[in-house]
Amino acid sequence: MLTRFRTKLSALTSVDILDASKHVTQPSEAHSPSIVPTNPRLSVRTSSMHAIAKVAAMIAVAAVALSISASSAANPRETPSSAVMLDIKTMIPDLSLDMRYAANNNFVGTRIDGYEAPRCYLLRPVAQALARVEQSLRAKQQRLHIFDCYRPRRAVAHFMRWARDLEDQSSKSRYYPALDKSTLVPDYIAEDSGHSRADTVDLTLRQCAADGSQCESMDMGTPFDFFDPSANTDSPAVSQAQRANRQALRAAMQAQGFANYELEWWHYSLRAADAPVQSFDLPIRAED
Repeated sequence: MLTRFRTKLSALTSVDILDASKHVTQPSEAHSPSIVPTNPRLSVRTSSMHAIAKVAAMIAVAAVALSISASSAANPRETPSSAVMLDIKTMIPDLSLDMRYAANNNFVGTRIDGYEAPRCYLLRPVAQALARVEQSLRAKQQRLHIFDCYRPRRAVAHFMRWARDLEDQSSKSRYYPALDKSTLVPDYIAEDSGHSRADTVDLTLRQCAADGSQCESMDMGTPFDFFDPSANTDSPAVSQAQRANRQALRAAMQAQGFANYELEWWHYSLRAADAPVQSFDLPIRAED
């Protein structure tokens, strides 16, 4: 990355010096007799100073970018846990995970950039709140089932590349049968995702036997990541029982401060008051 920035810096200064030189005022060969002629050397010197100042400013901007790149490269093994996130399994060891983007069982059809392992990271207060949701559900022989948590920015960029590739319609019948792919952004696929701030989780409910075994996902009317109005949390297109299941999930999540995104029954966010409002691009690895 540092090499790339140095190359860009070199190109920037050489090109802009050439560009700036075009604006240097040359002395005029003829002047109107009614106008006092200016000093040609002074005009050249002044214009040259402006050109040099312009190039110097551009070099300074590139230098800042180079410094930022160097800072990022200084710690290439920074992980979600070394930032401000918590692996949810450290709080709920037996939590059910089905991290779709760490495999090819998703609307893109391949493992998503940044998902090197099927792990769920969240900001600590968000993970703690989710653990309280899970605890409250277990009294009713229910469990949470997680599809996605923290999402690196590079994964969001991967989604956007897929969304803009209108020639790729391979997953249409399964994920967006009634919508044109060009309409998926921004309602269902966003260029700025709360998942990248580690305060958002995609999930569903499972009903278990009295001893906590034989858990099965409750019927929510549509699959996860089904891009369609029927996936809207309060959609009238689903049955009364399916709507009741969605409401049960929402009630459990809202009790601990989570807010639902109304277009997706599975999508919940918790904006922690003391958490930094920043997005992350740290890859999710098997070893942390």
